[in-house]
Amino acid sequence: MDLEVLLQDRLAPALEAVAGHPVDPAVRVSPHADFQSGAPLALARELGRPPREIAAEVAAKADLAGLAEIAVSGPGFLNLTVSGSALDEALRATAADGRLGVPRTTVPRRVVIDYSGPNVAKEMHVGHLRSTIIGDALARMLEWLGDDVVRVNHLGDWGTPFGMLVEHLIDRGGDADHSISDLTAFYQAARVKFDNDDDFRRRARLRVVALQSGDPVSRELWRELVSRSERYFLDVYARLGVTLGPDDFAGESRYQDDLDGIVAELGEKGLLTESDGALCVFPAGFTGRDGVALPLIVRKADGGYGYAATDLAAIRHRVRALGGQRLLYVVGAPQRTHFEMVFAVARAAGWLPDVVTAEHIGFGSILGADGRMLRTRAGDTVKLAGLLDEAAGRASAPAIGIGAIKYADLSGDRRGDYVFDLDRMLAITGNTGPYLQMAHARVRSIFRRAGRPAGTITVTEPAERDLALVLLGFEPAVRAAAGSAEPHRLAVHLHDVAAAFSAFYERCPVLRAPTEEVRRSRLGLADLTARTLHTGLFLLGIEAPEEI
Repeated sequence: MDLEVLLQDRLAPALEAVAGHPVDPAVRVSPHADFQSGAPLALARELGRPPREIAAEVAAKADLAGLAEIAVSGPGFLNLTVSGSALDEALRATAADGRLGVPRTTVPRRVVIDYSGPNVAKEMHVGHLRSTIIGDALARMLEWLGDDVVRVNHLGDWGTPFGMLVEHLIDRGGDADHSISDLTAFYQAARVKFDNDDDFRRRARLRVVALQSGDPVSRELWRELVSRSERYFLDVYARLGVTLGPDDFAGESRYQDDLDGIVAELGEKGLLTESDGALCVFPAGFTGRDGVALPLIVRKADGGYGYAATDLAAIRHRVRALGGQRLLYVVGAPQRTHFEMVFAVARAAGWLPDVVTAEHIGFGSILGADGRMLRTRAGDTVKLAGLLDEAAGRASAPAIGIGAIKYADLSGDRRGDYVFDLDRMLAITGNTGPYLQMAHARVRSIFRRAGRPAGTITVTEPAERDLALVLLGFEPAVRAAAGSAEPHRLAVHLHDVAAAFSAFYERCPVLRAPTEEVRRSRLGLADLTARTLHTGLFLLGIEAPEEI
């Protein structure tokens, strides 16, 4: 039972009666009451009346019997205080529901989420962390709400560097499992040879031609490189606790046979323009700082294809073959213009119809203590595996260390940068993952000592009421996080739950409650708290241990 929605539904007829047309009640949680509506203030100018006068008329017309009390406040706000009976009813219904009062959507959509996307033959570094964690949280939430989610791990597994890598693999004996002990070292060694050895550079360039023309030996060795890298990626995903699996890999190579057709179709629709030998599309509305139209280069002057062509082919595939209705691209903020241009061209070409939405889910960077991009002391990119090792080693358990990193990433607005501070992340107080995990474990410890099950919830004390209202905000928090692709909305709510439970636990003894009825009611509140924290953390991809 979403109290906010119930209040809006009850308040809407009164507002419409006063305004003469439908009005958004704009009911929100408020520190001045359980909920508050500022709709009368928004109507004041339109109706030419004082907002308090409007608020008083709306309050008189509103039918909130059995649900809430209404009062005019300040310059014209409507304060809404939920009745005790309605609160108890909502809590009991939520506690009796295995999904905590959150129904599955009745109109599921197929959502294609593109996230993680590391490069073959390179180790994952800290730069891959945000896409992987944010994308997985969104996939979990949308799937839990009932959407049909397709995960896509768009690997960088094609292009000219692979001629160099395959040739280096041949020099090393041609066996990826035995010749590659460290992906980064393997790549760096190949690059050094390419830059300093004329013969190797010549052979690598010939290998590119052989690979792209379908030479069986080159293709087989390339597949070994891809396979070795995929096994490594899956190991990292298992440690991170993300849901990407082997069936979700969809490298750039998948679309190579489609690229000629992409160019042909764009040409037939009159969208291509030749510019300095390259074939480009100039989507409307995109200009550089100098005011000159920006091109999306589909085919380069040398006849090769870049990211734009592959991304266009991927959109066409995701709509036509996968049936995607909502496409999410969890990629860093610097790629915003690129994806907006790709989406614009895809719409112009008819590959992205109006009924399909495409969204770039951008995010900021992970910074070091100096406010710059996080790097090692030697100035190298921080390897993700090493970061996970350090977090797991410094925490009381790997689940705590990994959870700390993930929560720190998800608890802030994804669009902003954040400083990677492991000491702060691992703290058991404040807005941290360990704090939420400790709160969950504390509730579970109560039940190990209780000896009796929870009973019917009846709220009487202020701290009980505060906790109850926060718990009933779980559904809108999940839906807001999934709908806006902003996991921090759920993370912030879970912290509010943990904080409200802490206050409740201090002020309202559970095991030493004054009566057995009160004891069992408070056990019911505690159980609902634990289930909410457990479910919410699961949706963020964070473990909720029973004991810490």
